Amino acid sequence: MSTYHLKNLLSPRSAALVGASPRQGSVGRAILGNIKKAKFKGEFALVNNHYDEIDGVAVVGSLGKLPFVPEIVVITAPAAAVAGIVDEAGQRGAAGALIVTAGLGHGAGSMSEAVERAALKYGMRLIGPNCLGIMMPGVALNASFSAHMPCAGNLALISQSGAIAAGMVDWAAQRGVGFSGIVSIGDQLDVDIADLLDYFALDGKTRAILLYVEAIKDARKFMSAARAAARVKPVVVVKSGRMAQGAKAAATHTGALAGSDAVYDAAFRRAGILRVSDLRELFDCAETLGRVESPPGKRLAILTNGGGIGVLAIDRLAELGGIPAAITPAVRQKLDAVLPPTWSGSNPVDIVGDADPARYAAALELLLADPGNDAILVMNVQTAMAPADEIAATVTGLVSKYRQEHHRSAKPVLAVWVGADQTIINLLSDAGIPNYPTEDDAVLGFMHLVRHREVMETLAQVPPAMPSEFAPDIDAARRIVAAALADGRQWLDPVEIKGLLEAYEIAMVPTFAAADAEQAVAHASKLFAQGETVVLKIMSRDIVHKSDVGGVVLNLTNADAVRAATTDILARAKALRPEARISGVTVQAMVVRAKTRELILGLADDPTFGTVIVFGRGGTAVEIINDKALALPPLDLQLARDIIERTRVSRLLRAYRDVPAVKPDAVAMVLVKLSQLAADIPEIHEFDINPLLADEAGVLAVDARVAIGPAQRKFKGSGPANFAVRPYPSQWQRHLVVKDGWRVFVRPIRPEDEPLIHEFLRHVTAQDLRLRFFASMKEFTHQFVARLTQLDYARAMAFVAFDETTNELVGVVRIHSDSIYETGEYAILLRSDLKGRGLGWALMQLIIEYAKSEGLKTISGDVLQENTIMLEMCRHLGFEIKTDPVEHDICDVKLKL
Repeated sequence: MSTYHLKNLLSPRSAALVGASPRQGSVGRAILGNIKKAKFKGEFALVNNHYDEIDGVAVVGSLGKLPFVPEIVVITAPAAAVAGIVDEAGQRGAAGALIVTAGLGHGAGSMSEAVERAALKYGMRLIGPNCLGIMMPGVALNASFSAHMPCAGNLALISQSGAIAAGMVDWAAQRGVGFSGIVSIGDQLDVDIADLLDYFALDGKTRAILLYVEAIKDARKFMSAARAAARVKPVVVVKSGRMAQGAKAAATHTGALAGSDAVYDAAFRRAGILRVSDLRELFDCAETLGRVESPPGKRLAILTNGGGIGVLAIDRLAELGGIPAAITPAVRQKLDAVLPPTWSGSNPVDIVGDADPARYAAALELLLADPGNDAILVMNVQTAMAPADEIAATVTGLVSKYRQEHHRSAKPVLAVWVGADQTIINLLSDAGIPNYPTEDDAVLGFMHLVRHREVMETLAQVPPAMPSEFAPDIDAARRIVAAALADGRQWLDPVEIKGLLEAYEIAMVPTFAAADAEQAVAHASKLFAQGETVVLKIMSRDIVHKSDVGGVVLNLTNADAVRAATTDILARAKALRPEARISGVTVQAMVVRAKTRELILGLADDPTFGTVIVFGRGGTAVEIINDKALALPPLDLQLARDIIERTRVSRLLRAYRDVPAVKPDAVAMVLVKLSQLAADIPEIHEFDINPLLADEAGVLAVDARVAIGPAQRKFKGSGPANFAVRPYPSQWQRHLVVKDGWRVFVRPIRPEDEPLIHEFLRHVTAQDLRLRFFASMKEFTHQFVARLTQLDYARAMAFVAFDETTNELVGVVRIHSDSIYETGEYAILLRSDLKGRGLGWALMQLIIEYAKSEGLKTISGDVLQENTIMLEMCRHLGFEIKTDPVEHDICDVKLKL
C-alpha cells in the first residue's frame, strides 16, 4: 500500500499500547519497559481494562477514553481481541497499528482476515502481526521486545525475522553502528518489504537499507520498489534458504537449472540490490556502506605492520576481483624518505613490526595523497614494541582531518586491528572508520563498496536501442501455440517449434516430422539431394530427453540407413517406455561444425518471479556442468550481454588459438528474441534450446523443447502477467494532430532517450524549469536524467513527444502512482518556444487516458500559484484546485477518474 500513513507509524507523535501487562516475562511488559527506557518523545498511554496502573504508568480502559488520538496503536493483546482493537482504533482516528500478537491464522475465515477488514474500513496501516516490533531511534521509540535499543544512525533494517532484527541490534551495540529504523514485518498482513523500501528510500536520515528476506510475496511490487530504492542508496540483502531448489520437478534442462535461489539471485541483481551470503557479511556490509562512500575504482592500497596478513589481504583482494594498487616510483621514493629501509617497497606497504604512530601517520599521509589508489586499508598486528591504541588514535585523527579537507571526494579508509579491545573498536567506529576483525572481512567490505558503485553505474547505463530490423511474426507464432492447446497438448512437436523459431527469426536446422520409416526416408531423400547428412530423433510428447531411450541416431547417409534406424528407434522407445505416446521420428539435417560452441538458452517458470531466462553451456550434461546465469525479462542487448558474461562459457565465445570469435551479439540477440517471445505468448511455460550452436557465422538451433499451457496471471496490473518486471509498453505509441495541423509522435520514454532529454532541456527557459522543478536548475547530471528516463513501467510512466517533421523532442509528460494504483502524481514540461500550440493539452489528455487504463482513481499534482497557464488547463480538464494548507505558494490539484 506504498508509503501512505507510514510516517505516522514510523515517526509518530503519539502512541498507545494495548495489552500491556504487569506480569514479568510477558511481551506487553517487555514492550512497555522498552518504550519507557527509550523515553519516547510523544504522547503515550496504556490501554487495559483490568488495571488502573502498570509499572507507574496510568492505564485507561479503552482507546475511546484516551485524552488524545494515538497515531500508532501497539497491540500485544490476545489474538481473539485484535480485530476489535483495530476497529476501535480506526473509529478513534488512529493512522495504523503495530500488531505484535501471533496466532491470528491465515486465509478465509481467519482472525487475520477480520483484522484486515477492520483496517481497510478506516484506511489504517498494519505492521505485523507476529513480529518483534519497531525501533525508531530518531523519535526515541522502541515498540519491540528486543533486549536492546539501537543508537541513532543511518542504516535501516527491514527483517522478516524478529530474531535476526534482535541480533542486528546486539551486533550494532558492540560496533557502535546506529540505525535510522528497524522494522520487523512479521506476517506482512499489510505493510510489506516493498512499502518499507519506498519509505526508507525517501528518508533523509537513511543512508543504506538492509534486508533479511525469507520469501517475497508480490514480486512485481518488490521489484519496482527495490529498483527505485537502489537508484537512491545502497540496498543490501541476505536471504535464507540458499540451497533450496525449486518446488517442482523440471521437465526441461532449463527448468532444472532455474532453481529457486538462482532466480532470487537474478531478481536481486536486476533490482540493483547487493546480495550477501550470511549475517556476518551483512554486518560487514552495513559497517562499510553505513560509514563511507563508494570509491571511483577498485584499486586498494594496504598499509600494515605485518607482512603475512598483508599478503593474505592481497590474495583475497585478487580472488574477489579487486586490484592491488601499484606503488609508482615517485610514491615509492617519498615512502623511502619516511620509512626504514626494511619496508616492503610495494603494496602491501609493510612498515615493519616495530612501526610506531609516527611511522603509520607518515605512510598514511602519502597514500592518502597518492592518486594511484582508490581506497586504503590500514591494518595493525599488536606488538610489545608499539601501543596499538596510540596508533589507532593517530590514524583516526589523521583520517578525520583528511575528510574535513576533502569532504565527498575523500577516499574510503578501512581498518583491521587484530585482537583489538573494545576501546580501540570504539575509537575507530566513533571516527566513522569501518573496522573489521580480520583482513578477509575488510577486503570483502571494500569489495561491497566496489560492487555498489558498479550496481549504480549499471542502473544508470543507457542501453542500446533494439535493432529495427527485428520484426517477429507474432500472429504466426500465436496460431502455432493456439492450435496445439486446442489439441489438448502440453508440448509442441519439432515442426511446430521450427515454425515458432522462424517467426522470431531464430535459425534452426531443417526439420521434418515422419510418422513411419517410409515418411522418414522421403524427407531424408530431400536432404540427401542437397548434400546433407541426416539425424533421426524420437518424437513423443512423453519422452522429453530423447537420449535417455536411445532415441537419437546420427550420421545417416542413405535411404536404407534411415529406414533401418527409424525402425530401431521406434522399437527401442516402445520397449523402454511402453506407456509413452509415440508420434514417429524427427528428420533433421546433420550439422557438423568443427569450431562451434554448444550453448543452452531457454525460458523457465518460477512460482514467485514468473518467467525467467536461462543461458549457459549446452549439451546433455548441462546440469552436471552447471555453468549458467539467469535473468528476469524483459531484456535489451546490454542485459543480454551481461547474462552471457556471467558464465564461464562466455570466455569460449571469444577468439582463442585458431578458433574465431562468435559473431558479435548473435547469441545476445537470441536472448532478446526469447524475452520478446515470452512477453508476446505467455502460454509458453518452458522453452529449451539445447544445443544452440554458435560460431563466427552466427547461431543455429539444433534441438528445442517447448512446454505450453493456459496463460497464468501471476501479477496484477497491465503488461505481461508472467513478468515481474514490466516490459516496454509499445502499445501506447500514438500519432497526434494538434493546432494548425501540427503532427506529433508520442511514445513511452526509453533509457536510450537520455541524450534527447539533455538536448530538449536546452530549449526550456530557466523560468519554465523553475515552474516544473520548483527550484533553479542550472545543471542536469547524467544520474539525474537517467532516473527520469529509466522507468520500470510498473508505477511510473513517461511519454515523450516528437515533432514528426524535424524528429526533435518537444515535450514530456509523466505520472508516478503509489504501489496500490490508487493515486498518480503527474508532471509535464514542454519546449518553451513551442508552448501555446495545443501540445500540453494533448499530452495531459493522454496521461489521463493512461491513468484510467491502469485503474487509478485520482490524478494529483503540485502547481505553483504563479503557473497560471497550468492552473487554467487543470480547470478546463476538471481538476479540483486548492491552496496547499502548509505551503501557500503551491496549489494542490486533483482529478477524480
